[in-house]
Amino acid sequence: MSFIAKLTLVFIIVLASISYSFAQSNNATRSITNIAGDLYRFQNNFHYSVFLVTKEGVIVTDPINADAAKWLKDEIKTRFNKPIRYLVLSHDHADHSAGGEVFAQVGATVVSHENTKAVIKGEKRPTAIPDLTFKKQMTLSLGGKTVELIYPGKGHSNNSIVMLFKDSRTLFVVDTITVNRLPYQGLSDAYFPDWIDYIRKVERLDFDILAPGHGALGVKDDARKHGDYLQAVYDAVLSGVRQGKPLDELKRSIRLSAYENWGQYDPWLPLNIEGIYKNISLHRRGN
Repeated sequence: MSFIAKLTLVFIIVLASISYSFAQSNNATRSITNIAGDLYRFQNNFHYSVFLVTKEGVIVTDPINADAAKWLKDEIKTRFNKPIRYLVLSHDHADHSAGGEVFAQVGATVVSHENTKAVIKGEKRPTAIPDLTFKKQMTLSLGGKTVELIYPGKGHSNNSIVMLFKDSRTLFVVDTITVNRLPYQGLSDAYFPDWIDYIRKVERLDFDILAPGHGALGVKDDARKHGDYLQAVYDAVLSGVRQGKPLDELKRSIRLSAYENWGQYDPWLPLNIEGIYKNISLHRRGN
């Protein structure tokens, strides 16, 4: 191949790579759908957040990333022509919290759990540093509507909160609960058995609609089902560890067939087992 031909090929590959990256960032699947009353759900590819429209302005939640936040900000302006007063972060993980500066720059007060703020600052997450934090519970009121921000404890992280929108009887919960789908892969940054306790506390809250940060909307009983799954896999792994079984054997033998129709069962069950195995091994003291 001649030098010119090689140079041309390299140019084509580079151009294709640039075009692909551009397409990735500009062809995101985005939508806004109504959940109930004045509560809406925002989709950005496989991530979801919610926002509440009131007569005095809008309360938005997880920005997801800067591009998504800019799109949502513009859509809220076009559709509702209301100022964004609050941004509430569900937790610190960057795939949900990134882009908060988009809302902060237009005057929104950024709200989170106190641990979320500490991690955002410490890890230098690409988002706005929260202005207002709480420890256990906080009520946000705007335009005659309220949102209860609740910290059930450690679970998917040490700072994940749930948001209860009482008027629409909807609970927004991110990463900790999904509907008929296994939790994400290796359960990094998770706490066990705290995660199960977290869900049991959520079950005692008064709501009808479950709005997760990933996947389909559900109902209150879906929280119980997710808790039951985590309890089952945790119990199975703990029993195996106490019997001295190695991780590879646990991955082969733990099947939990009751959940085989759930999303990501085949690829993620072994990863869930491994994540819980590592967590138990880190904290367990045997004989």
